[in-house]
Amino acid sequence: MDNNNENQNQLNIELSEEIAEGTYSNLAIITHSNSEFVIDFVRIMPGVPKAKVKSRVLLTPMHAKRLLMALSDNIIKFEENFGTIKVQEDIPLPLTFGGPTAQA
Repeated sequence: MDNNNENQNQLNIELSEEIAEGTYSNLAIITHSNSEFVIDFVRIMPGVPKAKVKSRVLLTPMHAKRLLMALSDNIIKFEENFGTIKVQEDIPLPLTFGGPTAQA
């Protein structure tokens, strides 16, 4: 009987090759309403004055909080293994990535 219960609680998640490749993002814009959180993942490239949203994720408030807790847990584990992640507080826009500004 316990074995049957375990099968009912199992969730099989499929990951296609295309999705498994991932989408690189170096900026996230988060907005919310009373019923959902919207996270837009953007890729900014040096010297390019325009950036496109590469992916958008919509979450309920409860799932947004669960994501926050999961990220926090994973960051703690990461830092235990690899050291503190340094965060630059005042990042200027547009980002220059430390190189010269592109000129035409």
